[in-house]
Amino acid sequence: MTVLTKLKPWYSLIGIALLAVLLLGVAPGVLSMHWITNLGKYSAWAIVAVGIGLAWGRGGMLVMGQGVFFALGAYAMAMHLTLETAGPDATPTFMILYDPLAGIPLFWEPFRSELFTVLAIVLAPVILAGILGYALFKRRVRGAYFAILTQALAVALAVFVSSTIRETGGDTGLSGFKYFFGYVLNDSANKLMVYSITVGLLIACMLVVWQLYRSRFGELLLATRDAEERVRFLGYDPANIKLVAFVIAAVMASIGGAMFVPIVGIITPQEIGASASILMIAGVALGGRASLFGPVLGAMAVGWGQSTLASSWPEGWVYILGLLFIVVTLFLPNGLASLVGRLVSTLRRRRSA
Repeated sequence: MTVLTKLKPWYSLIGIALLAVLLLGVAPGVLSMHWITNLGKYSAWAIVAVGIGLAWGRGGMLVMGQGVFFALGAYAMAMHLTLETAGPDATPTFMILYDPLAGIPLFWEPFRSELFTVLAIVLAPVILAGILGYALFKRRVRGAYFAILTQALAVALAVFVSSTIRETGGDTGLSGFKYFFGYVLNDSANKLMVYSITVGLLIACMLVVWQLYRSRFGELLLATRDAEERVRFLGYDPANIKLVAFVIAAVMASIGGAMFVPIVGIITPQEIGASASILMIAGVALGGRASLFGPVLGAMAVGWGQSTLASSWPEGWVYILGLLFIVVTLFLPNGLASLVGRLVSTLRRRRSA
């Protein structure tokens, strides 16, 4: 056995380490704070993309409603930061504008606690995804029907948030955050801290998925995607296998949403609806849903395009994204990550020749 063969299973781990060095060591030293903020936003989207890669790329579940779980984490964090900005026992400014006499809604009060906020970010998607996934997978709902149902939930949630103006800020959303768990957000050092936390969570999510891909569960998930009836025949319940992957993807989406809020400084229904969910899927498809690094790089590429091209050419950005999606679907169904594999195969054939 050659040294190259021994190292092959660890290529992904080496790549994760290099990515961590680039994002945590190199980027803060060479980029301005403006681009560090943008890179932090892309990293938050990349956390969501890692979960989508697990559920869709490995499990075959086209999760087109990740905006729902993104919203759970984002609004949980936004509610805490809003209350922290208002001060102890104070009412947020936007609530006073709509109804000066009414108090804070009861479901807002627990979010004054930092511990409750963190637990809500993790446990809320577990509960919702667990109930939703159990109901769908036990009834063997899959394919287009599963995708449509999950996307419909994202649309319904965005409409609901838009209509609850006093409770969630409606279309205006929640913004104006001054503190992040006691740290002043306007301070450059604290902005870099939030960015580092986001990147650290991204690296942690990638390590979790890397381990899952190599585990027995990863093999069962892949087998469920390709031959669900055979897995059932072998004595495993495909619904339970899918449910675990779906819940993990939901938690990652919620974490991404939670870190998106202090970095960007605002959360609105536009960030959680159907279009936002489709944008997340597009990034994963562009990078390569079946690989570990493809979803991350694809999400960052789409995020960069949205931040740069969409601001200078808002009408054309949508067409560029659509054209790119079509090209990738037709000529690179496994995403841009498959180019690396093709290049390696070509080099091997030339060496053999």
